[in-house]
Amino acid sequence: MAYSDNISRLSRLTAILLKLQANAYVTIEKLSEHFEVSKRTIYRDLASLEKAGVPIIQIEGKGYGLMEGYRLPPIMFTEAEANALIFGEKMIAKTKDQSLINQFTKATDKIKAVLRKSEREKADFLAQRTIIGKNWEEERTSNYLSDIQKALTNFQVISIEYRKDGATKNTQRELEPFAIYHNTKENWVLIAWCRLKHEFRSFRIDRIQKLTRPGKKFVPHKMTLDEYVEIQKRKYSGKGVTKG
Repeated sequence: MAYSDNISRLSRLTAILLKLQANAYVTIEKLSEHFEVSKRTIYRDLASLEKAGVPIIQIEGKGYGLMEGYRLPPIMFTEAEANALIFGEKMIAKTKDQSLINQFTKATDKIKAVLRKSEREKADFLAQRTIIGKNWEEERTSNYLSDIQKALTNFQVISIEYRKDGATKNTQRELEPFAIYHNTKENWVLIAWCRLKHEFRSFRIDRIQKLTRPGKKFVPHKMTLDEYVEIQKRKYSGKGVTKG
């Protein structure tokens, strides 16, 4: 099993456990539909959780739930850790990609839910007294970063319609995502292997007009990001990556 598949399954097992804790019961059908996997996979996941010591019970005619009284142990954060999360939330709120803001907000909501009351009150107070000075107008220029992150970590090809600066027409590209960075002009940029040009190119995410994931996989590129950066430095003498 590939590394990314292991991470994906671990994430799904954790999410299933949270759903079991949050609901009186859940059905195999609903879990299968929600996680976009087969019912057989869900049964295997439940068996893995049981093997790990989670007391899952079958509720006749309804579905599966957790034994009464079982709860995940709360995650304990120090005040400094909670404050760091608040700063992260404030900084992400100024990014120009809406999908990243949405996902980070969901994550921090879950984290705040397990904070002790005193920590949560202090974190809320700190949030009210913190200003991040970038992107004052809270401009949103893209909504694709979350999909690109998923494609990158799962080695999935993405298909985009892309419009260069000053161009009047879009170009169609199939890309193999390699890395993401945030440039000095506060734009998110994707580095990817372009199947049209047969080389690595950079693509500003705010210039992507449409993005789909057609379900194709690609073989992970062997070089690291550090190696890629060194190659670009030598090749372009500080001029940067070839623009898409």
